[in-house]
Amino acid sequence: MIKKLNVPIRDEEELLQLEAGDMVRLTGIVYTARDQAHKKMIEGIEKGEEPPFDLQNNLIYYCGPTPPREDGLFGSAGPTTSARMDKMTPQLIERGIRGTIGKGERSPDVLEACRKYRAVYLAAFGGTGAYLAKRIKKQELVAYPELGAEAVYKLEVEDFPVIVAVDSKGKSIL
Repeated sequence: MIKKLNVPIRDEEELLQLEAGDMVRLTGIVYTARDQAHKKMIEGIEKGEEPPFDLQNNLIYYCGPTPPREDGLFGSAGPTTSARMDKMTPQLIERGIRGTIGKGERSPDVLEACRKYRAVYLAAFGGTGAYLAKRIKKQELVAYPELGAEAVYKLEVEDFPVIVAVDSKGKSIL
């Protein structure tokens, strides 16, 4: 059975009911952020600055999209290897991020942060960037345009397919 999850998370119970291995379709808003965007956000937070978007109850998609198609949407939007963000992820989860989306394994620190703050790690399917881009209905540049493909974008997604790789109890399928 495929579960549906609206994002940002408005009903914590929906998130808490997800179990490692569940297939999920996301609908709503997610934000992209990769290595350099994470670094800028963490540096800003450490200086007392607000992040470029509200972290509370949102999801971050580790994605470096390709240039837009004729319709203005990304040509491809596949997941990036999540481990590259592992040093910074627990700080963002602690500040309200309820989940991350990417590919590959996560560190024990990220698993612990998911358990402690009731967040999830969702795995997107590598090699399906063109298909995943079709699940993006709208996109908007939010911050760090100088980072090019690593800039932060707000994405409106519909039926975006993921698997719960780490649930809010810290249980992992990897």
